[in-house]
Amino acid sequence: MENEGAIRLGFFLGIFIIVALWELVSPRRVLTTGKGIRWISNLGIVGIDTIVVRFLFPVLAVNVAVMAENSGWGLLNNIDLPASVLILAGILFLDLIIYLQHVMFHAIPVFWRLHMMHHADLDYDVTTGLRFHPIEIIVSMLIKLSAVAALGPSPWAVLVFEVILNATAMFNHGNIKLPLGMDKVLRLLVVTPDMHRVHHSVTIRETNSNFGFNFPWWDRLFGTYRDQPAAGHEGMTIGLAQFRDSGRLGLQWMLVLPFIGDAGSYAINRWGKNPEKK
Repeated sequence: MENEGAIRLGFFLGIFIIVALWELVSPRRVLTTGKGIRWISNLGIVGIDTIVVRFLFPVLAVNVAVMAENSGWGLLNNIDLPASVLILAGILFLDLIIYLQHVMFHAIPVFWRLHMMHHADLDYDVTTGLRFHPIEIIVSMLIKLSAVAALGPSPWAVLVFEVILNATAMFNHGNIKLPLGMDKVLRLLVVTPDMHRVHHSVTIRETNSNFGFNFPWWDRLFGTYRDQPAAGHEGMTIGLAQFRDSGRLGLQWMLVLPFIGDAGSYAINRWGKNPEKK
């Protein structure tokens, strides 16, 4: 698809700038650590992830969707429905897969080791939504490419989904303050910052809730929805109980965290528990 990269980059930069400025004008919480080292590290990992993906994957999800469409692969390419309905179905199916993938990364210890880097941030802002370990990105890409080949969503559905996913990941990780009434209405349609912030609580039962990135319906449907953090948004502690050292926010620590860090008690069979120390 022509101009795919430019479209995605344009939306990425635009949404990032909007949310970053919004955080300055109307922050939800006072940050506990300075932005300097966090932003350098969190944005640095984006650069590494981008290089890894471009090096390891000769085709991306939109390319696979084009090949599937041309070859008649996948479920949606073999269903006779209006194009608009198929695009919507493709977006919804892909979002459900991302939700299930997110649950998997919390439920299975080996995947949790990769994903805990995302949760080890001591604060919560727009850059937290971009903070994923390169190996997690590789696994995620393999899942996404397989899902696109099996489902056969249209290339437009894949492009729109990826743009929405990128935008909502930055929006719902934003340290931005929304009027409570607006948040209550918005979270019926999209994952809001207050909804997803619960997922970054140090409390295990809250960490293992609100897995959605784009749409909030899967959490409600599968029983993983939690309305508010027990300590309130201003009083809650962000991150993981076993990682509280602000001196370990650097890029080098982020990269080795899955291999030498303490996985704590967050993964598998801990859905309803509170951490005392971990």
